[in-house]
Amino acid sequence: MSLTLARWILALALIAAVSTGAGAAELTFDIRIEHGRIPDSMRLMRVHEGDSVTLQWTSDRPLVVHLHGYEIEKHVGPDAVTGLAFTANATGRFPIEIHVRGTGGAAHEDAPLAMIEVYPR
Repeated sequence: MSLTLARWILALALIAAVSTGAGAAELTFDIRIEHGRIPDSMRLMRVHEGDSVTLQWTSDRPLVVHLHGYEIEKHVGPDAVTGLAFTANATGRFPIEIHVRGTGGAAHEDAPLAMIEVYPR
């Protein structure tokens, strides 16, 4: 095989790896909300662009979690597991907030519940 042909094959393999998300991970985070808080160790989750991310939520009360930037909301019931899945396509830092359900609609609690940082691959 000629050196030029070998370089073309390597270049095509690299292009295919990048376009198919090679190196992307499937990540699952189990998160328990109690009294509107989660453990400090879960307040910052780091992932990479292209990763498939699942947040498995449980809570001691009914609420709605909202992942800003991806604009995903999920209703979480007491002591039931609720999955929030997405592919980390947008890079940056994205807050997750609790929306409190009430008669006047949803309102944010004071501070973000957690943050997801998505790093470029």
